[in-house]
Order: sequence, then C-alpha cells, then structure tokens
Amino acid sequence: MRETRTSKRLTNNERSGSIRGLLTRCGLAMAAFGWLSVAGPVCAAELTPAQAALYTSVSIFPPSASAMTVCYGFVCRRREILDFTPSDRSALGKILAGGRSSAAAERTAVQKAVIWFDRRMGPIIGTDKRVANADVRALDDKHNFDCWDTTRNTTSLLLVMQEWGLFKYHTVSDPHYRGNALVLQLPHNTAVLKERATGAEWVVDMWTQGYGQPPDVMPLAEWVKRD
Repeated sequence: MRETRTSKRLTNNERSGSIRGLLTRCGLAMAAFGWLSVAGPVCAAELTPAQAALYTSVSIFPPSASAMTVCYGFVCRRREILDFTPSDRSALGKILAGGRSSAAAERTAVQKAVIWFDRRMGPIIGTDKRVANADVRALDDKHNFDCWDTTRNTTSLLLVMQEWGLFKYHTVSDPHYRGNALVLQLPHNTAVLKERATGAEWVVDMWTQGYGQPPDVMPLAEWVKRD
C-alpha cells in the first residue's frame, strides 16, 4: 500500500517519522487503536466505535487536528497524507463561515468544503480524473475513489472541521450503509452529519458525483431508499 505526503513520496524512514508525528500529536488516535495515549494536541474527535472502524479496518490513523489520511484506489489501497496548512485552515474557515445563518446554510457550506477537498487533492493524487459511481468496472482504480474511500475521506474532513470548531448546527455522526439484494439495491456507504437541534441525520455523499461536483446532501431516510 502507498502512504505519501502531499509534498513528496515517503521513504521508509520518513514514513516512520510520519507515524511518530501522528503518535505525538494524536493521543485519541491511540485510544481508537486500543494503545496508550501520548501527550500532544487533541485528535479530530473522540471516535465512536463505528467511526474508529473506518480507520482500524484499513490500518490507518484517524484524522488529527492537523492531518488526515486520504484514501483512494478502492478500499484505501492507495494513501496520501494531507497536512493542513494555515492557508487550508483559512480557506475552510471562510467556507464554513458562509453557513452560519442556519442549519441548511451550513449543509450548503459543507458541500463547498467537500468540493474544496476534492480540488485540493485531485491534482496531487490523480483523482481529478475521477468519475461518479466508480468501482472496479471503471478499470481505473488509481484515479478513483470507491464509496469506502469517499466515506473515510469525507468523515475525516468533517471530523477535522468539527475539531476546529467550524460547525454551529451539526455534529459528525456514524457512517451509514445501505444495500438490499432482495430489491436489487447495491451496497453503498456514506458519511453522515447530525443536526443538533432536531437529531435529523444528513448524508454527505461525494461518490455519486464526479470530480469537483457538489456531493449529495440529503436526509438519511431518503438516501437509504435510493438505488
């Protein structure tokens, strides 16, 4: 598997240093993996079991307030470390500030944040060539996300923004699965936000859209019924 930084490919020594850095600044990541926590800045959030499973299932660290692993190539077979720069944080802060008027406006801002992420990473990892609904039939895994990749990436981005205090109306909920062979509904996964005031859950699903397009944001109850 490939695990790289956005600036250059990691050697074995650099990869070890990267992991040590994550251990140092990400005590809650250790808790998610069942290891002892260490001193350092707080991770993106204290993860629920379902959130933690996104990362333990493919042996990557959960996001921290300063970095996240970007998965691509289907089921996270390819990886890139995104270290958030001050300009990244400023850009996302401005995007979410545009959604402070209401919960609906915040969800629109989240769509824009996901577009920002897609465009930020696409030229680096080659997913600027990605297509909607990509799976093995695309015959181009190195330029695409499957729905597991988009669920991990979107959940990670949401957790980072939550840690930065950018959400006023929502919290990051557990990822959700759908799939019912009896009605020919294919398996699919998505990241989910929960509205604080109502408890309503909203999916944030970028897999169904092509590069640079707004992700689907809709009530979870509606999403689970789609094909």
